[in-house]
Amino acid sequence: MSEPSLNMILEAIVFGAGKSMSIIELSELVDKSHSEVEDAMNSLRSTLKRRKDSALQLTEVSGRWILEVKTGLSPFLPESFRADIPQRLLPAAALIAYHQPMSQAQLVDMLGQRAYDHVRDLSNRGLIDRRRDGLTRRLTTTRRFAEYFGCPEIEFRKVRTWFREEASKMGLTSAQLAASLAPDEQMTISEFSENNSTSPEIK
Repeated sequence: MSEPSLNMILEAIVFGAGKSMSIIELSELVDKSHSEVEDAMNSLRSTLKRRKDSALQLTEVSGRWILEVKTGLSPFLPESFRADIPQRLLPAAALIAYHQPMSQAQLVDMLGQRAYDHVRDLSNRGLIDRRRDGLTRRLTTTRRFAEYFGCPEIEFRKVRTWFREEASKMGLTSAQLAASLAPDEQMTISEFSENNSTSPEIK
């Protein structure tokens, strides 16, 4: 086999990683400049769009690239084929969905220092967008998040509305919803509620 192109190598790396990757990370792996890798990733994205009967698309979320199943195919996939989110990340995911656009500082007030790790992990999985906003970060959900949780909307404000309606149907506040999703060793509902009561809700 002849030497593969940079596009082919990058496609294999991102597919094999199973998570989102930054241009910096990819550049280090293939020993190429940032501009070369960025050009190659944009070219690869265009190639995948043109590829007939391709199930995958290359998506950039918050400066990180991920290979994912095309939106229209998600309803046709067996439930068991959906990648699981570790349970430890669910409280943070629920709080972000409920309060978005949410500052990272507010999430830290609610969850403590572990919120930083959870935000990074959710971002790496392409589930949230974290954009720099002054001294903190502004957190919103992504299309991938909406697909994972079965939300019929994609735009983050509509996702927030849907998420709040679903919580209301269960008779849960955002704090109670987050606590109900937490592993046993994490906060109880009362601890979430205590932290949440001092944090203003972002509209």
